[in-house]
Amino acid sequence: MTATPDRSPPDRPSPDRHFRAVAVQPQWSAADFTSAAAFRAWMRAQLELARPLLAPDRPNLVVLTELNGLPLVLRGAPLAARAGTFERAALLLFLHHLPRVLPVLLRERVSPVRALQLALSAGNTRLYLETCRDLAREYGVYLCCGSAPMPRYRLEGRRLLREPGILHNEAVILGPGGELIGVADKVHLTPDEEGEGVDLTPGPLDELRVFPTPVGDLGVAISLDAFRADVTSRLEEQGCTVLLQPDANGAPWTAPEGLPPDPGNVRDQPLAWLESSWQATTTGRSIRYAVNPMVVGNLLDLTFDGQSAITGRAEDAPEPRSYVLTGPRPGFLALLPWVEEGEPGHLREVGRHLAARSGHPRENRYRTGVLHADLSLPPSRVPVPPRTRHEEALAALLGGRATLPAPPPLWPLLGLPAALAAFRLWGRRGR
Repeated sequence: MTATPDRSPPDRPSPDRHFRAVAVQPQWSAADFTSAAAFRAWMRAQLELARPLLAPDRPNLVVLTELNGLPLVLRGAPLAARAGTFERAALLLFLHHLPRVLPVLLRERVSPVRALQLALSAGNTRLYLETCRDLAREYGVYLCCGSAPMPRYRLEGRRLLREPGILHNEAVILGPGGELIGVADKVHLTPDEEGEGVDLTPGPLDELRVFPTPVGDLGVAISLDAFRADVTSRLEEQGCTVLLQPDANGAPWTAPEGLPPDPGNVRDQPLAWLESSWQATTTGRSIRYAVNPMVVGNLLDLTFDGQSAITGRAEDAPEPRSYVLTGPRPGFLALLPWVEEGEPGHLREVGRHLAARSGHPRENRYRTGVLHADLSLPPSRVPVPPRTRHEEALAALLGGRATLPAPPPLWPLLGLPAALAAFRLWGRRGR
């Protein structure tokens, strides 16, 4: 068969990119993660929330929230989901999965909490990635899946092998066919993500890359990373035009900031948040737009709240508006209102009422919603980065060309006293 020649001029420039960005602000609960079916339903509900806003005449970029795969450790352990506190749930999960956790704990010399997540990672990674792949395909969208604790994998033959001890807070970007575009690991961890919390591994700064797509040259700065100049500068150096900031802010939105750069000048959280996506788009060089979805809801005894936003240059969004507790300003293309407006003292009180274990009638009554903005960019000048070994492994898994091996045989419970002692020791650290 003779191929049809390309009749377009060889030097014809590519057309400008016109696309729609969508940010989903969901509410989570422990019950959403107790089974594979519950997790799939929760994730699908977010795409259903976005469906009415998806543009039929241009590509769509949907961005989900940070650590939306973390609570999958609750899967198959409904008692832990009703434990009331993160610490009690972790202990119940550790005991429930002890035969699988103990070999990881002893062989890889990690904390009990990291050992628990690594021991369950094969099943949870597969569920998370396949759920996101299927949703990207079904809805035909470019999907930033949010982020989840993810081991580092390598491909050997048709099997994914896990690198010992590593567990990143990792964002995954998929195309509308469910294909892997790239991944990004969180570089700057909060105290709750470090050793005394869920004990994740910081990502290497030099592995952050920018991925050119029809919906922008995508760079990911997960939550705290978007506040850090070393991350945003690295992405700008590579030509990032659309910054993705998946977020899970673990505190009342109207409380003081948790990680103040200057402890002598602690600000309200919304004011501090202006130093992330809004600042990146209004003062940056290459970054033109940013999408910052935030999850809300009380997860056991943990509080999550915020205001999702899509930001741009001041000339792109001249209408003055801003987060609660801050003055109006240009730069917000779309902004989800908080639960209500009012004087600062009243808003701080409402934030306390919403928080976990407040006992108030308004406890856990957050606002959910979805935002969208139609965006335009010139043709990309960013080269496609080569895949890492980890990305090759995930691409093979998503494409059905590789499998995650079954967990190793269960160990007898001979190490139970030592394991419990290790867990108690970990739980007392920092007290």
